[in-house]
Order: sequence, then structure tokens, then C-alpha cells
Amino acid sequence: MIIQIIVSIGALLVLIGLWGLLTRRNLIKMIIGFSIMDTGTHLIIVGLGYRKGATAPILDSSITPGTHFVDPIPSALVLTAIVIGLAVTALMLAYAVRLHSSRGSALIEDFKENTL
Repeated sequence: MIIQIIVSIGALLVLIGLWGLLTRRNLIKMIIGFSIMDTGTHLIIVGLGYRKGATAPILDSSITPGTHFVDPIPSALVLTAIVIGLAVTALMLAYAVRLHSSRGSALIEDFKENTL
């Protein structure tokens, strides 16, 4: 039950982030939408990797042969995705600051390519 709630919240965050990406014209708000969508994706992946009644995948002397473990692959992938998402967000923010300093605006409409 709790896993279904976590996956649902993750899907809601993905939709909110996608809405922020598609409807906002400010670069900073678009980057925030991307970060929210990224967090929702992490929640979905962790929620799908959970197994009810399973234990952490740590071998110990108290582990019996029939013990079920939580799948460690989604957790490892989420940790990697968090680091990559942080780097991408930092790169996007640096790019947005550079664009704002060169043009004096953070609106997407102000960055149209000049044509002849």
C-alpha cells in the first residue's frame, strides 16, 4: 500500500515537473520543473524496486537460506541518477546565469536567433 502511494506521488511529481517545463517561459522556472520531474522519477524507480517483507541486501550471519531481499539495482541506479541530475542541474543553472548576464533577461522569448 505504501509503495503504491510512493509511486503515485512520484508520478504526480513527474507530471508537475513536465507541466513546469512546458508552460513556463522563465529559464530558472524551467530548470526547477526539470528538477521536480527528476525527483519524481527517482521515487518511481525506488518504489518499483521494493519487495514487501524483504530485507536489505546485506549479508549477515543471521540470514537464512529462504530470506528475500530488496532488489539493490534500482537503489544503485537512483544514487547514480541523483549525482547525474545534480551535475545536469548545475550545468543548466550556469548556462542560465550566463545567458541572463549576456542578454539581461531570463525569458525564453528573448533568445530567438537573429535572422536576415
